Amino acid sequence: MKGIVKFLNGVKKEMERIRWPNRKSMIKYSIATIVLIIFFALFFYLIDIIVAYIKTIG
Repeated sequence: MKGIVKFLNGVKKEMERIRWPNRKSMIKYSIATIVLIIFFALFFYLIDIIVAYIKTIG
């Protein structure tokens, strides 16, 4: 039981040390993440279409 309490106290101390991002930073990082996801989704979709087209020709 003492080990669990010690662990939870350590977690509480670590949570107090975290520097949470402000609203402006969070919006900026969220937009960047969504843009990258869309970019890579389109990139791999186009690769898939090209490979499928090549397979139908050959």
